[in-house]
Amino acid sequence: MEYRDAMTDLLSDDRNPIHNTFWVRPGAEIEADLAALRQNGPTFFPEPELPPEIPLNQGPGGWVITKHADILHVSKNPQLFSSAAGITITDSPPEFLEFFGSMINMDDPRHARLRRIVSAGFTPRMLKQLEDSVQDVAANIVADIAERGEVDFVTDVAALLPLKIVCDLMGIPDSELQFVFDRSNVILGAGDPEYVPELGDIVTAILTAGGELAELMDKVAASKKGGDGTDLTSILVNAELEDDQLTGADLASFFILLVVAGNETTRNATSWGLKFLTDNPEQKAIWAADFEGVAPTAVEEIVRLASPVTYMRRTALADTTIGDQAIAEGDKVLMYYLAANRDEDVFDDPYRFDVRRDPNPHVGYGGPGPHYCLGAHLARREITVMFRELFTHLPDIHATGEPDLLQAAFIHGIKHLPASFTPRKL
Repeated sequence: MEYRDAMTDLLSDDRNPIHNTFWVRPGAEIEADLAALRQNGPTFFPEPELPPEIPLNQGPGGWVITKHADILHVSKNPQLFSSAAGITITDSPPEFLEFFGSMINMDDPRHARLRRIVSAGFTPRMLKQLEDSVQDVAANIVADIAERGEVDFVTDVAALLPLKIVCDLMGIPDSELQFVFDRSNVILGAGDPEYVPELGDIVTAILTAGGELAELMDKVAASKKGGDGTDLTSILVNAELEDDQLTGADLASFFILLVVAGNETTRNATSWGLKFLTDNPEQKAIWAADFEGVAPTAVEEIVRLASPVTYMRRTALADTTIGDQAIAEGDKVLMYYLAANRDEDVFDDPYRFDVRRDPNPHVGYGGPGPHYCLGAHLARREITVMFRELFTHLPDIHATGEPDLLQAAFIHGIKHLPASFTPRKL
């Protein structure tokens, strides 16, 4: 396939949004390039060249989709745009995709079956338990840091809440929290030298981290079999109907999906939230003056601008068009949620952080369709509760430096963010 319709001045590695290096440049440069892409329409970019030591097929590239309307179109038409070939640009073996992505790398009917089984586990009792747990965990995190005065907001605050909630949900013991945290960093941050120092070891590192998480899930599932636990693992392994049981492989891959999607994305939204509030003190004051009244729109605005999942891939199942651009069967289509969440045709003054923005039809949880984020409600709850605890007990908390950005094209991540506040004893 030829590299069609790519803008010549955006073809260098650091100006190609498929490349990790695009996303660690100054924010103004990133936003300018995304604005140019929105104006240009669907644009074909080559994939990063894989080193010979990485045993994966070199792909040609994909169509970078940045307009809000185009992403809605792709999301609503899974019969044309498939998830089964993978959700990132890299072509991986099918067993690799299912192991690391579970239902997110499937089309219906397999996707619908797994989503139905898992959704059935979220009983009213389970949801109430989760909501209570979010409050307790957030309060404990803030209490633990309150006397320190300075923290790494990512590792000491934002990462801890979703990690603990996901592990509690699945019945993972607290003793394994750091283990799960480290392995999830490797899987989603494999292109970043902080997490995988040697480029050639990326595939080995990802497979090892995933295998270790699967082994942990296998042990937990075995311990829950035949019991009366109320965690999701207990519910799933003890389902009465054969059709409503997950295999061990299904359960392990679902757990990996939860820890890398549910944990990392909420962690990054919360981290970006502190950055936005620090840079916009007048917006922080508006929220602080009426926390409960403003929280629903403030959280949506954080997710819009943060866009923790930068993009998702689909693969065209037939010749089609997106806007005025012809898309061939087999072409990769990359829905850049972060770019669409700044679309001038949809959002007034899109670069402004406005905690009272309404309406706010962002695609931070994905576009409408079968793959809309299953955990969106829980993520909103986690972000709301964490900022409520911070506003209540550490009201002057603020970032004291620039974010240390994750070198990744798929996740809009922050690895570290220094923050300070007036110490107090809670």
